[in-house]
Amino acid sequence: MKVPRHIGIIPDGNRRWAQNKGYEKQDGYMYGLSPGLQALKLAQEYGIEELTFYGFTTDNCKRPRKQIDSFIQACVDAVKLIAKEDVSLLVIGNSSSPMFPRELMNYTQRTNIGRGGTKVNFLVNYGWDWDISNLNSTNGRKNIMEGLHSKDISRIDLILRWGGRKRLSGFLPVQSVYSDIYTIDDMWPDFHPQQFHDAMKWYGMQDVTLGG
Repeated sequence: MKVPRHIGIIPDGNRRWAQNKGYEKQDGYMYGLSPGLQALKLAQEYGIEELTFYGFTTDNCKRPRKQIDSFIQACVDAVKLIAKEDVSLLVIGNSSSPMFPRELMNYTQRTNIGRGGTKVNFLVNYGWDWDISNLNSTNGRKNIMEGLHSKDISRIDLILRWGGRKRLSGFLPVQSVYSDIYTIDDMWPDFHPQQFHDAMKWYGMQDVTLGG
């Protein structure tokens, strides 16, 4: 079966899930921690080389303070969980902003943990416009990647989005230019391994031409 080399994960639906359960909106983020670890382990079982999680964006910081505090803490906790695995970890985002958690500064350069292996990228306080802000200083198409803040993240083959919405929401616009996109109606906290298996089966049936 054809397997993507790099998968992007948009873990949407945490707030809607919390409301449906009778919780406050901000309570949904903590329930997304276990799904993230499960997704990582499944990716490793498939031999996927690189995995990128969409943590929170600069636009998300327009939300109420309680929600901001909750999703920042959830991202810190998620990275700490990932950092217990054999991975090559990188946290990408606007680290000069006060919204970027200081606890994650040590991972803003790629760090091999344990035996290393799977590249795991985690987007924290990420903005697509911040990412491409250096592009004006590059010359020619071949140098576009070098002009990105996210230049150490490779092209994404497959994007999985939970929560039913069919949009990228600013997720790595350069790396996702030829990505296949698979959407899952269930909310992220309702993650189930079968959803991941179904996505892999679906990708295996796609005709990946990269425009050729």
